[in-house]
Amino acid sequence: MVYRGILATTAVVLLSSIQSSVAQTQITINTGSLLQEIDGFGVSQAFTRAREFEQTAAEPRQKGLDYLFNIETGAGLTIIRNRIGSSTNDTILPQNPGGPNGTPKWVWDGSDSSQVWFSKEARKYGVTTIYADAWSAPGYMKTNNNEVNGGYLCGVTGRSCSSGDWRQMYATYLTQYAKYYEQEGVPVTHIGFLNEPDYVVSYSSMQSNGNEAASFIPTLYNTLQASDLTIKPGIVCCDSIGWGGARTIGAQLVSAGAERYMTHMSSHMYSGDPNSPMSTRLKVWQTEACDLNSRWCTTWYSNGGLCEGMTWANKIHTGIVSANLSAYLYWEGFEVNQFQAASYLVASDGKEVFPSGRLWAFAMWSRFVRPGARRVSSTGSISGAGYGAFLNTDGSVAVVVTNGGGSAQNVRFGFAAGYDLETAQAWVTDNTRAVAQLTSSVSGGQVTVAIPARAVVSIHINKKAATPGGPTTTVTATDPPPTTTTATTPTAGPTGCTVAAYGQCGGQGYSGCTTCVAGRTCDQVNTFYHQCL
Repeated sequence: MVYRGILATTAVVLLSSIQSSVAQTQITINTGSLLQEIDGFGVSQAFTRAREFEQTAAEPRQKGLDYLFNIETGAGLTIIRNRIGSSTNDTILPQNPGGPNGTPKWVWDGSDSSQVWFSKEARKYGVTTIYADAWSAPGYMKTNNNEVNGGYLCGVTGRSCSSGDWRQMYATYLTQYAKYYEQEGVPVTHIGFLNEPDYVVSYSSMQSNGNEAASFIPTLYNTLQASDLTIKPGIVCCDSIGWGGARTIGAQLVSAGAERYMTHMSSHMYSGDPNSPMSTRLKVWQTEACDLNSRWCTTWYSNGGLCEGMTWANKIHTGIVSANLSAYLYWEGFEVNQFQAASYLVASDGKEVFPSGRLWAFAMWSRFVRPGARRVSSTGSISGAGYGAFLNTDGSVAVVVTNGGGSAQNVRFGFAAGYDLETAQAWVTDNTRAVAQLTSSVSGGQVTVAIPARAVVSIHINKKAATPGGPTTTVTATDPPPTTTTATTPTAGPTGCTVAAYGQCGGQGYSGCTTCVAGRTCDQVNTFYHQCL
């Protein structure tokens, strides 16, 4: 930034006086100590919301898409969660085939309530992670013979039906859904078969505990692997109602040996936010979260209410840094004339489009911490604030500082040996700014930033170009597309870095570090995930 004249002099003097009046905190980042991999941040447009989005007038529709997915002007989200329908008007198998061994008569309209359109639009922005999740199996596959009001999948542990064991048919059903999406040019990368299985409601729902889920997962895995799908979706389970339930179900899945067939554990936050690591070898996603109680608001911070952006900034930080999440998804992305609710990120009245503070909270993460980034270790703490540091696949570092306190903090970020900082830029979101550039200073291989109160600051740091023939900390190419190979041998990763205990060290499509810290070995958990154990 170039300053001119008296205004420039005044600005520099004022900045210096502000920085000198705040005690400076030192943070040291170690890019050689890798923690969990980040898959991204995202939303859903389930239950006809995608159709409403597609049918919106062209101008607000485009603005809505840009707010969700544009990395320069919006949130830069990178994950879509689609619903696999189970009711007679949205399922691909509306008619009972005559039993679990019958011949299914599939039905596909190429739209899937416009979720195909929504997925294709997201892919134009570079989104490649498509998570398809079923709230329930069709009613005739369940113990209550109804796709609503809970009930269990016939044939899972302890749940028998006079009609027979429907596990294989349900696995075939889910696989066929993925085939239809691949046919439309939208490969499904992850698939789930439960939604809030520990919560019974009067809409699409199916009950399960971890042991019951574990008795179906191998069938689903084998069916997906035996299919002609170019990309075999990873299995995600179980989208529990809250973190406590997810930990209970997760422990049961681990005990039953189901991890070997899965790629991810998952949870929602309605009965408890993720706040501590789950005991699993797998990546963990927060696949649904929102404010179900408030009216629409665009507020960043007022009194800490659930509608506010700062509240969600704190939730995302806790999930990623304290619970080691690899992804965090809000419920809905865009809605029209639903101002009585705050369960989505972008609102429209059909003409104008209004981003929420919640959207900007996601933007402060998703625009800077890109898919494939690895959280890295660091030392030092910031009074009243939290932070996370991440090594992106292009070798850049993103630091996200969440200052929920009422006082500004002056922080200097440096690096352990092996990373030479060259340039840095900072952005801030608070009550008066949304992803606006913020002054930072680089000196002696360190960057200093004044973090305002009630704000999130994201710092993007570039390293000096590597000397020809010298070591590099680049992980892999930026935003790699999903691989179509089925090989399980890890791709050779970069040199000069190690993976911390329980971190990922290999797997299909993985190109990060493959050397574990001393005392750990890189063991294959499944095709997609090798871990330092």
